[in-house]
Amino acid sequence: MPKQRVLSGVQPTGNLHLGNYLGAIRNWVESQSQYENYFCVVDLHAITVPHDPKILADNTYKIAALYLACGIDPADSKIFIQSHVPAHTELTWLFNCITPLNWLEGMIQFKEKALKQGENVGVGLLDYPVLMAADILLYQADLVPVGEDQKQHLELTRDIAIRLNFQFGSEEKPILKLPQPLIRAEGARVMSLTDGTRKMSKSDPSELSRIHLLDSPEEIQKKIKRCKTDPIRGLTFDDPDRPECNNLLTLYMVLSGQSKAAVAAECESIGWGQFKPLLTEAAIAALEPIQARYQQVMAEPGYLESILRQGREQAAAIANQTLADVRSAMGFASPL
Repeated sequence: MPKQRVLSGVQPTGNLHLGNYLGAIRNWVESQSQYENYFCVVDLHAITVPHDPKILADNTYKIAALYLACGIDPADSKIFIQSHVPAHTELTWLFNCITPLNWLEGMIQFKEKALKQGENVGVGLLDYPVLMAADILLYQADLVPVGEDQKQHLELTRDIAIRLNFQFGSEEKPILKLPQPLIRAEGARVMSLTDGTRKMSKSDPSELSRIHLLDSPEEIQKKIKRCKTDPIRGLTFDDPDRPECNNLLTLYMVLSGQSKAAVAAECESIGWGQFKPLLTEAAIAALEPIQARYQQVMAEPGYLESILRQGREQAAAIANQTLADVRSAMGFASPL
């Protein structure tokens, strides 16, 4: 039986943080041998909000290098840059022409981000769920790793595929495969270091809210030392009145590789002054091999370029075939 195909990606909007790694990339690494994987750096998504063109390319290659540093294996997974496969943008336009506007206006993330940008909000922010649908459907993906904040986007992707199949295909021979969500049994939901009720995010204006994968030991120590806690002695999981406590204990559990029961027993009678050094030590130790591998990859630019070139060629072969099928079904003339 052929392996099921998985598609996912990360925006190059700055350094990856522990939330990206523990919530997504670590899961990709652990299960990559089970699937046929396509992991892209979604640089086209990065320009849906104001961006700095001077650092976009550097950030893009940095994320690709971090994929490798975190353990993504080119033998099991194709790594490529989204904008290097032009089929993404062409299929997005074709999808735009069959996607009702009200489907996009109802997207929760658009409403939240548009509120922040005010009158300067671009059409791309409204339209990026269609680009995401093109990303997924181009590769006829069977499975898409999703978190709670992405479920609505995958539902839209399926709706677009159903609409195109109905209008231009047939029940016996659909043009696009309907992807299913890939929901892990247990994924670490990492919250902000400054607010235990919000997810750790690259968009948070405070650098103290997150630990980046490339942070130095001194930076990690500083951020953990200043992270939000409470005045209660004795640390416990799952207390709804202590979200920061639950978040930091969960981080310690995952980074140290201990069981929940072991961490609960170790920390039930200690205070924050004793706990923070433990968490700092665990975070530094967990990130050290990733940082060492990253430096190795970046020191060999030819290696990274070869991986991305090979990934682009493999991705484009599938993407171009899907695009050709959609163009043909919609009635476009074939290139002469």
